[in-house]
Amino acid sequence: MQSWEWGEFRGKRQPINRIENMLVVWTRIKYTPWLFGYIPMGKLPSYEDIKLLSNLGKKRKAIGIRMEPNVLKQDIKIDGLVIGRPLFKKKTYWWDLTKNEEELLKAMHPKGRYNIKVALKHGVEVCEDNSDEAFENYLDLMFEGTTKRQGIYSHSRNYHRQLWDSLKGEIAHLWIAELNGKILAANLIFEFKDNILHCEKIYYAYGASALEHKEVMAPTLLLWEIAKFYKYKGIKIFDLWGAEEGKGFSRFKSQFGADLVEAIGTFDLPINKPLYWVFRIAEEVRWRILRILK
Repeated sequence: MQSWEWGEFRGKRQPINRIENMLVVWTRIKYTPWLFGYIPMGKLPSYEDIKLLSNLGKKRKAIGIRMEPNVLKQDIKIDGLVIGRPLFKKKTYWWDLTKNEEELLKAMHPKGRYNIKVALKHGVEVCEDNSDEAFENYLDLMFEGTTKRQGIYSHSRNYHRQLWDSLKGEIAHLWIAELNGKILAANLIFEFKDNILHCEKIYYAYGASALEHKEVMAPTLLLWEIAKFYKYKGIKIFDLWGAEEGKGFSRFKSQFGADLVEAIGTFDLPINKPLYWVFRIAEEVRWRILRILK
């Protein structure tokens, strides 16, 4: 999410800055003149980076800048930063696609292998379909199926459409699983070079599935066929993007035998310290209310 294309997409919706290979996305705090910055999946900032970001934040009249470095967990302290509230899940699954098919299948949970066979037996078919019609079907599955079933918060349809218009066929690829011509599951996959890890990766960005015909296990076959396609394309890591103990989406991802890894976490750079701490209190109160209303 530090790619040039992602920055162009975000720049259509809100102010951005690029500084020392870091993309900073700015959001205006409602009913105030203040901004808050975010650096998604960037590098681990150096002391010099912190100074540059602090100066940029002051020019932008920002309260603070949040960052989630694309770095695995390590014992490190960066002066000037405090622990922030996570936007992305700290843990995720990395699927090693350098293994051969036999090794990948062997590493799966037996239920995962069984579900693939069930889907194939029922005649579920998988393909990449970047048509606008398929994308609208994906949105219907997302908002009429997945978000309701899991009780999760999601960006608006307009956000997803703008993302698709900006990134389709380049970074963003839509894969679907069909049964008798009806789409039962759809995954939006991001493909780009990870400049932090210096390798080509794909990301399981969004997934959606129908409320009906769950017995044919279309989502499991869909993710397996995607992994095989990109494996033979030379991709080394499939990031399943997010894991949380006890959640259904994590149980689904865990069946594939991918490695559970933990990122270094979320950090904030306070710019206006008094206002920053007021913001943090208000942020916690807001999320507690949302959880109650959920």
